[in-house]
Amino acid sequence: QHALNSGIRRYHVAPVLCQRAKVAMSHFEPNEYINYEKLEKNINIVRKRLDRPLTLSEKIVYGHLDDPAKQEIERGKTYLRLRPDRVAMQDATAQMAMLQFISSGLPKVAVPSTIHCDHLIEAQSGGEKDLRRAKDINQEVYNFLATAGAKYGVGFWKPGSGIIHQIILENYSYPGVMLIGTDSHTPNGGGLGGICIGVGGADAVDVMAGIPWELKCPKVIGVKLTGKLSGWTSPKDVILKVAGILTVKGGTGAILEYHGPGVDSISCTGMATICNMGAEIGATTSIFPYNERMKKYLGKTGRADIAALADEFKQHLVPDSGCQYDQVIEINLNELKPHINGPFTPDLAHPVSDIGAVAEKEGWPVDIRVGLIGSCTNSSYEDMGRSAAVAKQALAHGLKCKSKFTITPGSEQIRATIERDGYAKILREVGGLVLANACGPCIGQWDRKDIKKGEKNTIVTSYNRNFTGRNDANPETHAFVTSPEIVTALSIAGTLKFNPETDYLTGADGKKFKLEAPDADELPKLEFDPGQDTYQYPPKDGSGQHVDVSPTSQRLQLLEPFDKWDGKDLEDMLILIKVKGKCTTDHISAAGPWLKFRGHLDNISNNLLIGAINIENGKANSVRNALTQEFGPVPDTARYYKKMGVKWAVIGDENYGEGSSREHAALEPRHLGGRVIITKSFARIHETNLKKQGLLPLTFADPADYNKIHPVDKLSIVGLKDFAPGKPLKCIIKHPNGSQETIMLNHTFNESQIEWFQAGSALNRMKELQQKS
Repeated sequence: QHALNSGIRRYHVAPVLCQRAKVAMSHFEPNEYINYEKLEKNINIVRKRLDRPLTLSEKIVYGHLDDPAKQEIERGKTYLRLRPDRVAMQDATAQMAMLQFISSGLPKVAVPSTIHCDHLIEAQSGGEKDLRRAKDINQEVYNFLATAGAKYGVGFWKPGSGIIHQIILENYSYPGVMLIGTDSHTPNGGGLGGICIGVGGADAVDVMAGIPWELKCPKVIGVKLTGKLSGWTSPKDVILKVAGILTVKGGTGAILEYHGPGVDSISCTGMATICNMGAEIGATTSIFPYNERMKKYLGKTGRADIAALADEFKQHLVPDSGCQYDQVIEINLNELKPHINGPFTPDLAHPVSDIGAVAEKEGWPVDIRVGLIGSCTNSSYEDMGRSAAVAKQALAHGLKCKSKFTITPGSEQIRATIERDGYAKILREVGGLVLANACGPCIGQWDRKDIKKGEKNTIVTSYNRNFTGRNDANPETHAFVTSPEIVTALSIAGTLKFNPETDYLTGADGKKFKLEAPDADELPKLEFDPGQDTYQYPPKDGSGQHVDVSPTSQRLQLLEPFDKWDGKDLEDMLILIKVKGKCTTDHISAAGPWLKFRGHLDNISNNLLIGAINIENGKANSVRNALTQEFGPVPDTARYYKKMGVKWAVIGDENYGEGSSREHAALEPRHLGGRVIITKSFARIHETNLKKQGLLPLTFADPADYNKIHPVDKLSIVGLKDFAPGKPLKCIIKHPNGSQETIMLNHTFNESQIEWFQAGSALNRMKELQQKS
């Protein structure tokens, strides 16, 4: 660029720049190229406008602005219109996303997009058997996704390919990319220097339709890392520590940007682990600056050309000197100890050295029934190697795991490589069962047989999320989250009271020994073994492809448009449920056995809010029908109200909708007649999903007003005719005794989002605009 500006050696440099522009985003899309020139151009426009140094997050986000010259930019306030580079969908959410895309009437996706079959495989007997069973049970859904992908130009990763986020890291993420995925752990790609954001399916449809995607301009929390990781301390401990500091909502509306000298002591896949679990603190996403560890990983995964291009543009892939963060957290890796978080929430942080005593004090079971390693968070080659290094020591002393032990490879490439390099053999010998390359127990796809529902027990995992009942549908399972090597060590000992840094085990010969801190290669010495070919390329012309959705199917259902707003205030709404305490998307739309209905809106609506606690009686899935005065299941009550033509609302607590990106938690209340969700605060993705489906997510102007509303009251939302950005709405509360009071409700709608509400949904609005054009 300098040579061009100076007019020197123009002839020689121009072909180099031309060549730069022809580096493919992925081996699977050889004609879709990385466009760092556009990123650079946009960054320069914004830097000149703002006249200040930029964080890395700002560079990549603002580098993808639809109109960088005119876009209003204010962290935490304005809505940005963005042009992401690509879309990724997992099979549970892809069903609804593709059904919505089909409803849009568009012939083909506008950006590179992929579907990944990882959520519908239940852990039961082991990898091969479970995969065969899943292919048989889910044949109708897999066929729909494969044919829809072929028709609309979407790449299809078949069941057995692996977990979406590991496949993205291996094939699609790169420094400076903006990728959106229909899964809350999409930020995993930040380990390769990308801005990768979890969204609902309707957001993905916007991007696939070529419409600018809206995101509230994120704040930026800087996490400065100093020192160096060593011993039993792992990358997982960084995010477990951060979760303890920020809590499950401390990152809401912000990007976590890691920086500082400690970054270089973390492997690329370790950085991905940290970014992945940033979803547990509500962060929009997380990111690391481009460095040699990323370059090494790109080279090993066959993308040295991308690394070479990133080297040329590195100044745009790291933060500017002197950039300012909205908040700064500093962690000295030299002092960081191994952590274990839980139970029941991923932000309850404990040093491993303390957990035994804390468990005994709190009455948590200290005996570990099952240890589980893998998942999208910790299933890399390095993770498996460190776990195998621990297991090998135990085997050398004649020991095996006292607890049951399972291993989930992150991808077919990881599975094949750990088989070739002997890690899988060691993990089996210590007592492990290798499961399919899928999400499995992490998301509740676990046919667990060793306990009965209601039996109090403890499990330890290397997963990311440990909400009540998430892994096995048992509300009495105390799930703890930690690193794979700590899971392995604790599984060998069989108790939370074991601290591998200080405690001794007794070998088969009766002699005591101490486990050494694990050491393993971050990448294989040989090339990765790709394993079986599990990718289906979309045809160049898919217009003749037929996508079959049977009208009698119990798994799939074509969508009908939601009704438009009638132009009136919402008067005399009944309260379906007033929720007490934590209400995640698992509570609103349960996973596990319900995953099979993710493509059938009416069937899956039978799980609406069945996990939420009703403040009136302290029970789950038991609410008063205001018309009959009888108590019954939440979905049945909602259906009754809908049948009677009665609109209803939900009252929620703090951080309502925490957890997964599943938009079913927004589609279901809309489908069953809901109109308003009023809470103290929302999780980011869920709030957006509600807006997309034409619901009103509103927050109490005064959080104490939560206590003024009772389940037997009626509510009216007043002021919708003058609905405008930043203008509060009035809520009139009518009590059964005839008295009433008025409270104020805030919202975060912008002008286009108000149009979604008025049209009935964002998809309806898209169709209106298409018809006009």
